[in-house]
Amino acid sequence: MFFLCDASGFYSSAEKVMRPDLRKKPVITLSNNDGCVVAVCPIAKRLGIKKFVPYFQVKDVVEKYGVTVTSSNYELYHSLSTKMMDTIGQFADDVYVYSIDEVFARFNTALSHESWMALGREIRKTVWKEVRLPVGAGGGLTPTLAKAASHAGKRLPGYNGVAVIHSEQERVNILEQMDVTDVWGVGRRLGQKLRTLGINKALQLSQQSPARIRKQFSIILENTVRELNGELRIHWDDVRPDKQQIYSTRTFGTRVTTKAELHKAITGHCESAMRKLRKQRGLTKAITVFASNSPHDDARYYRKSVYHQFAIPTMDTRIVTNAIPAVIDKIYKPGICFYRCGVGLVEILSAANYQADLFAENKDNPKLMNVLDAVNDRYGKSTLQIASKGFTKTHEMKRQFITQRATTRWSDIPTIQC
Repeated sequence: MFFLCDASGFYSSAEKVMRPDLRKKPVITLSNNDGCVVAVCPIAKRLGIKKFVPYFQVKDVVEKYGVTVTSSNYELYHSLSTKMMDTIGQFADDVYVYSIDEVFARFNTALSHESWMALGREIRKTVWKEVRLPVGAGGGLTPTLAKAASHAGKRLPGYNGVAVIHSEQERVNILEQMDVTDVWGVGRRLGQKLRTLGINKALQLSQQSPARIRKQFSIILENTVRELNGELRIHWDDVRPDKQQIYSTRTFGTRVTTKAELHKAITGHCESAMRKLRKQRGLTKAITVFASNSPHDDARYYRKSVYHQFAIPTMDTRIVTNAIPAVIDKIYKPGICFYRCGVGLVEILSAANYQADLFAENKDNPKLMNVLDAVNDRYGKSTLQIASKGFTKTHEMKRQFITQRATTRWSDIPTIQC
């Protein structure tokens, strides 16, 4: 049996963990640089606020109804997500973290429908007790059915956050109420094509010939059809392929006009990308660095990208950042108000399979990089950092409504007056 557990309105719910006074009030969360609405709690939804709209378009509604606005607090979200996953993992034989707010749990035991429902309710209760996050739980014989059950638990009447597809009757009952676009992996564009064939509901999709679906669409959709019928086709034990390219990029909170500030920003992106590279035990043979102003500026659009190759593939942040000054000289142009920059690691190799040159001097220091990552994992991002990244950053993204990060910063821990 598979369970999909996902947090309801994760960003907004996470904000309410540290602010219990907001639990019965409308809350929305904004994207990087406070540009768009990316999370809306159920109370705010009832006021007509939708996700992915520019903040300025809903500002009147926010002010009229006293909606609490928060900037994206990624440190808090990551901390609470980790705690949520650990709590759910206590129940399962195996877990697979699907996203920051979703986790699949696998159970190798055989239970009755009522017992599975009781387990789902117990998971919800425990996560709320230990993390204070509202979660839904959906169970099924395959991950796709677990996703469908999760949808039913949240959207269909009578389930109250928990649903389990354990019988043919329950499978048919839930799938015939699900729109085909709500099936995991289908989406709007593919759903439109299926509708032209008269396939409007998830149940209708499950009744199609797998061979026909494979011929007309893909093996991926064929696997979806089989999973909707209880045939296990998705195996998360299969190792995810390592990324062949890793990028770190972001817009600036305030425009960057000096070479020094651009250098700091690009160094920060190097740090972030190299950390991800080491997580997958990779080496990079080359980097691409770019910076640009905004195409919406009155000034002429400027974008410059520079490719830099290393003599020996590396996993050492110091080696990559040492190459940045020469790259900056090629990118920076006086008078440009830079709006965005980024770094891409390209031509990535597996460190385990790389055959080193016997006569080449390798300046990588894996032990130092392990210490760097371990300290930052334990004490927080940028506890140890490359000096050229700087400590005062005027370019960092705008987070006007950022809340406290009490789970990751000592200075933000609440003070109790006794």
